[in-house]
Amino acid sequence: HRDLSSARAPRGSHASPEMAEDNSARLQAMQDAVNDAGNDVRALKAQKAEKATIDAAIEKLKQLKIDLDVEVKKAMAAGDEKAKEKENFRSKMGGALEQRLFYIPSFKIYGGVAGFYDYGPPGCAVKSNLQSFWRQHFVLNEQMLEVECPAVTPEVVLQASGHVDRFTDLMVNDVVTKDCFRADHLVEENLERMMADPMLAPERRRELEDMLARLEEFTPEEMGAAIVSLGIKAPETKNDLTAPYPFNLMFPTQIGPSGQQKGFMRPETAQGIFVNFRDLLYYNGGKLPFAAAQVGQSFRNEIAPRQGLLRVREFTQAEIEHFVHPEHKEHPRFGEVKDVELSLFSRDAQLATVKRPFPMSAGGAGAQGIIAN
Repeated sequence: HRDLSSARAPRGSHASPEMAEDNSARLQAMQDAVNDAGNDVRALKAQKAEKATIDAAIEKLKQLKIDLDVEVKKAMAAGDEKAKEKENFRSKMGGALEQRLFYIPSFKIYGGVAGFYDYGPPGCAVKSNLQSFWRQHFVLNEQMLEVECPAVTPEVVLQASGHVDRFTDLMVNDVVTKDCFRADHLVEENLERMMADPMLAPERRRELEDMLARLEEFTPEEMGAAIVSLGIKAPETKNDLTAPYPFNLMFPTQIGPSGQQKGFMRPETAQGIFVNFRDLLYYNGGKLPFAAAQVGQSFRNEIAPRQGLLRVREFTQAEIEHFVHPEHKEHPRFGEVKDVELSLFSRDAQLATVKRPFPMSAGGAGAQGIIAN
């Protein structure tokens, strides 16, 4: 699935696991040297060694502590500076794009509403070119079947797809101000802040990395336990937070003047393709595999829209669904891509001690079942 104007930001903006572990190991060695020097001082005092010998050991201990403190502050400052530079660049780029009318906040003269943006003339031109290139590259070159379906979707469709029950994010509230926050965002930000500590023990780092990797799978109870264990409070007020609870991200609406038929603004374009599968299969002469595509507006009532166009409440989505026979998944053009090397992050890799993606050819991934083909 490919969104033209909205995408989930990737988890984790901290340094790579290799760099973090190397830095942590170096600082841990310095900490061990400080501990050893402290033990030497205590041992000399217990042995009632000469004052000059004890003083020399104390001076050595002081110098080691100073060196360690300098390196810790240097490492933390480097991480803070990198994050600050990244945020400054994002802010300046966003400001420049708004000034040149690529996009601007919607309803600005009335105070605006978070998560909605208007495209200006250059923004519309870029978006139109991108959609044309996407359609040419995928739909026309691959001979896909394109459809266009309504944005308003009856409840029965989204009930069958599971969206009514499960298209949710976990939300928490400030117990005093009632402000709303996405629970996984709060936990993620706190985890990344903790993992930026260069003195973090390797075992603790792996524990936090594992929590970060599994964050999207957390139940409300697991998310609540993480918030408590990490001591997370409301960002601005530092008040306590409520227990996490699911919040459905779909915009509800009613179809017809009586209000008897309930509907939703579609959260993605896929359902329009799925409900038309039988007709598309007939149009394709009953032959599998085939692919269907749709470009259109989708709507998500995000708890905390942020990052400009990356997390909004209405966006253009370009989506493709491939249909294959469940027992015969051959594709006439698979030979063209079977040797293409992919960067994969399998379930086992996500749960491994060191979490990192790995390269593998498309053919190898299919043969080993890493890609379900």
